[in-house]
Amino acid sequence: MHVIGTVGLPGSGKSEAATVAREEGLPVVTMGDVVRQETTDRGLDPAKDHGTVAQALREENGPAAIAERSLPMIEDRLERTDAVLVDGIRSDTEVDVFEDRFGEAFTLVSIEAPFEVRAERIDTRGRDASTEDGGEGLAARDERERGFGMDDAMDRADVVLENTDSLEAFHDRVRAIVREDREVSQP
Repeated sequence: MHVIGTVGLPGSGKSEAATVAREEGLPVVTMGDVVRQETTDRGLDPAKDHGTVAQALREENGPAAIAERSLPMIEDRLERTDAVLVDGIRSDTEVDVFEDRFGEAFTLVSIEAPFEVRAERIDTRGRDASTEDGGEGLAARDERERGFGMDDAMDRADVVLENTDSLEAFHDRVRAIVREDREVSQP
């Protein structure tokens, strides 16, 4: 059994890492899906209200709320496979939840890229809501994420992946981590 968690600021490459994990046969639990579902359940727009609901969940249920809601999904997948990737850890408190539950079987990977590179990626894929549309720009998203304790979580990473080269090179590095962790988790 092995759980690989990813942490990184918006546009750093967490979704790409999740894509590689899926290609390698690993199930992926996306913590943002917990927030998107809660946003929908509250009758709000996930595209515009994701950050607000993420903050509300943490305020209402404590800073570990989203990680705790993810645990049953992770454990369900571990019943059928040897490893799972958890996409989108946001804080050191969430790291604590996964380390407490999975111990040495948990590896935290920090995916990092400079602001300018991330801004260009987000602009290219058309996912960054502009402030003109009532959305949240990248600098504001970074600030919100850092407010959750993301910098502290990134500092605790077992592995740091710089994502400044080609997409292919990044995929190769993620693939190597996934394969190495799967080999370690085999009995």
